[in-house]
Amino acid sequence: MEGFNHSRVSEFVLLGLTDSPQLQIFLFVMFSVFYLMTMLGNCLILLTVLSTPHLHSPMYYLLSNLSLIDMCLSSFATPKMIMDFFAQHKTISFEGCISQIFFLHLFTGTEIVLLISMSFDRYIAICKPLHYSSIMSQRVCVGLVATSWTVGFLHTMSQLAFTLYLPFCGPNVVDSFFCDLPLVIQLACIDIYVLGIFMISTSGVIALVSFLLLLTSYITVLVTIKDHSSTGSSKAFSTCTAHFIVVLMFFRPCIFIYVWPFTDFLVDKVLSVFYTIFTPFLNPLVYTLRNQEEVKTAMRKLKNKLLNSNKATPLHCF
Repeated sequence: MEGFNHSRVSEFVLLGLTDSPQLQIFLFVMFSVFYLMTMLGNCLILLTVLSTPHLHSPMYYLLSNLSLIDMCLSSFATPKMIMDFFAQHKTISFEGCISQIFFLHLFTGTEIVLLISMSFDRYIAICKPLHYSSIMSQRVCVGLVATSWTVGFLHTMSQLAFTLYLPFCGPNVVDSFFCDLPLVIQLACIDIYVLGIFMISTSGVIALVSFLLLLTSYITVLVTIKDHSSTGSSKAFSTCTAHFIVVLMFFRPCIFIYVWPFTDFLVDKVLSVFYTIFTPFLNPLVYTLRNQEEVKTAMRKLKNKLLNSNKATPLHCF
């Protein structure tokens, strides 16, 4: 252990997305806008659900928690990436690198279980509507969210337990804009190829199995909806379609990156950008602007309420 502490690198160098100054300026503006819109969109969903009594239902309770996780997932690396566009030396401390790995796997693991919970909610609502209120009780919903965070925490700790005790004595260059497990463990000073493949592919297999489980669940729900042609069924179809779009956007890059680790493809960077920046940005749009009329109506009422309260506030002259 003494030798390990002595030889461990103190920081890692992040190569980022590009070396082109012109492209860096463009990406700085684009990702700043995306990040700001992500935070505003998800905050708006949280505020709307919390302030609207008729949205205090299991589906919207889970949706608000998804918005919270998306805000966290978008924030663990994006602000540093944005600041690094103007940095001469893009570095991150060893502790900071480990923290990014911790939060990445915590939030992605939590989101996977939460998406499964959301599909379970839709399955019960559509396939067993008479038992919905008894099955999806407040206690069950809180339990599903707590389970999501617990599974996410256990998953990330299992990854870090493997990573923390690897000797990192150089090189220390990470070919990405944040520290991710497949890239970081390649920098260890010992041969960890077989063990590394096993540990990283475990995340990929979990993501793949979860995706297949979700796919089966939504196919079952959609078949059930097809057998019932009504306005309510059309709304349920729209809701489930929105859910599945989110599932597809989230799982595709995760499966690609973690099922086939140790690949040196530029597409890995693009996929990393997709599930850390674009997916959290798109989730509010998919759930509100495209499908959820209730949320849009509640948002309009909230906006009018805020505007009316501002108009009613008296002006004081000093």
